[in-house]
Amino acid sequence: MLGLGLAGLGYASVVERNWFRLRRFDVPVLERGQRPVRILHLSDLHLTPGRKKLINWVRSLGSLEPDLVVNTGDSIAHPEAVPALLHALEPLLARPGMFVYGSNDLYAPKPKNPARYLWRTSKKDRRQHVPSLPWEELGAGMTAEGWLDMNNTTARIKIGDLDVAVAGIHDSHIDRDRYDLVAGPAPADADLRLGVMHSPEPRNMTRFAADGYQLLLAGHTHGGQLCIPFYGALVTNCGIDRARVKGLNRHDDAWLHVSAGLGTSPYAPVRFACFPEASLLTLVPRR
Repeated sequence: MLGLGLAGLGYASVVERNWFRLRRFDVPVLERGQRPVRILHLSDLHLTPGRKKLINWVRSLGSLEPDLVVNTGDSIAHPEAVPALLHALEPLLARPGMFVYGSNDLYAPKPKNPARYLWRTSKKDRRQHVPSLPWEELGAGMTAEGWLDMNNTTARIKIGDLDVAVAGIHDSHIDRDRYDLVAGPAPADADLRLGVMHSPEPRNMTRFAADGYQLLLAGHTHGGQLCIPFYGALVTNCGIDRARVKGLNRHDDAWLHVSAGLGTSPYAPVRFACFPEASLLTLVPRR
């Protein structure tokens, strides 16, 4: 039994953690006659400078030539990770893009018992008040290449032939979300209305949907990170239900995509039955 446990731990920490996958979804959200566009959704890299396999895999995604790249946060996990992240994103930074922050873009991870997530979320774990990671450098590196900082703000952007209205919020997991700053009906004249957040908290998703945003993108959950085959995630680490811990689903009148993300905390470097992933969303006309 001990041997099986050690084998499982080795698989989860060495094999599956580095077995990156690209998931593909068609999202029927456009009007008839509009040409499809493709959104590459990245999330939760939790990058440290030594993750060469992850860096190289993200760089390979440049060959997809997406119409838009959306990064839903928790990009770094080390004070010196920003240059490594920008190197990973380099082939994608020439594409239209946008980002929001997650808690781990501001606060460095700390050792903790990962089993605690089985009975509660990590929302109350954060004791730091002063950011310990270079989040400003992180944001400046992406905005310098033209990506939009969507933390608690709105924007209009051209994606292919589409005029897109975007609203984004900071991370609700550390109480930095300010939905009231973006609240109100989404522009009715936009071809697409997109909502972006890090943690998929239902209270925020409901407000996005009520305001008319048609597609919501989030990360944070790691897809459960440790899952049971044929059962799924044990926890979500936020308010969303286990059935929607990753992938494409609905929330009220909106489509919702939650990324299982590409990384893990350096102090819990394992994944089981939950491969690290990025997603390519092809937006197509409704039938």
